[in-house]
Amino acid sequence: MTVMTDKANQKLKASGWTIVETTGFLHLIGPLWQRVVNGEHEYALVAQEKHHNRRGLVQGGVLMTFADRTCGMSARFASDRPTLATIQMDTHFVEAGKIGEILTSKPRVVRSTRSLIFVSTEVKVGERCIAMANGVFKILKND
Repeated sequence: MTVMTDKANQKLKASGWTIVETTGFLHLIGPLWQRVVNGEHEYALVAQEKHHNRRGLVQGGVLMTFADRTCGMSARFASDRPTLATIQMDTHFVEAGKIGEILTSKPRVVRSTRSLIFVSTEVKVGERCIAMANGVFKILKND
């Protein structure tokens, strides 16, 4: 880990963030951080060297994965159902993220039906919006 990443992790810990236990693909991208403020779930990801694209900025796929996972987690909390699937995710890249920055997401459920949950988020660095995403999640039947 670089010094920048260590400082960012220390800043998150000091602000009440905790690491989300992950496996699979997200484990390769993380660690993913979370906290609850005034009943709202917030998520963070420190942009590390492994996240860079050919220009040395945060790869768009990292932003999309972060938005998908955080929106999906919010949909799961809202529905109180353990299994959902992303059926659509629209992402708009607004500005570049830089390695060493802390990316945040505060997803909000826009609408929920018996079978679908619509969620929206902005991926930010501080107050700077770097991506916007809207997702639709299908509530799956429990096996």
